[in-house]
Amino acid sequence: MSDKADIPAALVKELRERTGAAVMECKKALEEAGGDLERAVAVLQQRGIALAEKRMHRETAQGLVECYIHAGGRLGAMVEVNCETDFVARTDDFKRLARDLAMQIVASNPLSVSQDDLPSGAEGEPAELCLLHQPFIKDESRTVQEVVKEVIARTGENIRVRRFARFELGQ
Repeated sequence: MSDKADIPAALVKELRERTGAAVMECKKALEEAGGDLERAVAVLQQRGIALAEKRMHRETAQGLVECYIHAGGRLGAMVEVNCETDFVARTDDFKRLARDLAMQIVASNPLSVSQDDLPSGAEGEPAELCLLHQPFIKDESRTVQEVVKEVIARTGENIRVRRFARFELGQ
């Protein structure tokens, strides 16, 4: 597919469904990737990371607190996830992210959100101890931080995991 006008609408639609990116962004990524769907996904992921890093300085005063109680009620977690506007906080993408983060906390028992928050004397690898550095439980080929950056790219707002608490019966 050498001609930029040769990108089929069905391919643009498929890329949009896979990534959640805007139609024009999908078309541009496919053009850049020469019509190769997998390369276009990689292009969009790279752009998403670049966009997320540009937004990292923005204030995050809105958001939500999400809870997850594991089956049987013996384990649970609460997580506060912040964004820039209440509009984004009400979106399905943002709610899903918060729910997934609460599940991640229950499953992997991190000590802190990031390396900067680690208590002094904590021993172990950041990939085990820090929520953002852990492999994502739903797709271990990505870290939690990469998943957050993808949602930042889709919503167009900065998102920050502010804090969490994990509860285990008897602990």
